[in-house]
Amino acid sequence: MRTIWAVAFATCLAIFLVCFTTPAQAQQKRREGLTLSEKVQQLTEMSAKRSILRFNGHKFKDFVRSTPRNYSMIVMFTALASQRQCVICRHAHDEFVIVANSFRYSQHHSNKMFFAMVDFDEGPDVFTSLNMNTAPVFMHFPAKGKPKHSDTMDIQRVGFAAESIAKWITERTDISIRVFRPPNYSGTVAVAMLFAFVAGFLYLKRNNLDFLYNKTLWAFAAIVFTLAMTSGQMWNHIRGPPFVHKTQSGGVAYIHGSSQGQLVLETYIIIILSAFSLTLDIIFLLLHVFRKAMLYQSLKLCFSFLQMQQSYLA
Repeated sequence: MRTIWAVAFATCLAIFLVCFTTPAQAQQKRREGLTLSEKVQQLTEMSAKRSILRFNGHKFKDFVRSTPRNYSMIVMFTALASQRQCVICRHAHDEFVIVANSFRYSQHHSNKMFFAMVDFDEGPDVFTSLNMNTAPVFMHFPAKGKPKHSDTMDIQRVGFAAESIAKWITERTDISIRVFRPPNYSGTVAVAMLFAFVAGFLYLKRNNLDFLYNKTLWAFAAIVFTLAMTSGQMWNHIRGPPFVHKTQSGGVAYIHGSSQGQLVLETYIIIILSAFSLTLDIIFLLLHVFRKAMLYQSLKLCFSFLQMQQSYLA
């Protein structure tokens, strides 16, 4: 009987130690933080699965903000959720992925630098701690010391193309990254289809090509091209801004609040205003020419009348 009680007591004691002692040790270890070797090992294992690590508030604190650390971190702060309507964040993320993959398969790849991303919906406390109220933002966290002002990439000045990001990383870390873009044949296919369409149209109209010498057609095409380029269509093609923007109060903004950007609807407004202004200019020019022509004809008639009168008197 004593043996049974002894076995039961030992079993209860073991269960108590497992349930209470292990969590206490784990909590104490979390308070102490990860060691440098543990950080590097975990980051290396995670980066082997994906080139860009997704951090929340806890992981950002463990691997980026806390010490010790002998590696640099290139972190992109973004907002990729569909309800955020940040189109530029998706384009910047695609370029960031190209840079991370290029570094992953380059000869300079090492565990001295890692790429990470913090989404606003996954780590809002990180944005608050950094006093960050915009996205996307690229920051470099050096192995030693705190980030400086130059450790934040100025995308308003240099853009966020993969080549620009790689150049900025080289300036901050002395690690050269050669960007390798995946082949994209969509542009080539589009040009080929457009060429085939134009060639087929010209072949069908080969017996009547007088429209190619139509000055009105070429003038209209030139005006449309000029209006499209001066209104900011190239900006829309490169940056991909949203059509409209929702304000914090829940309203809709049709004009971008900053001089560093514009919305798609704003581009259309500029086109309409430019076309209306050009139309008025042409009307006023024609009226001015018409008035000059009428004045010239009036003076010519008066001069002819005077000549007739002089010849009659003579």
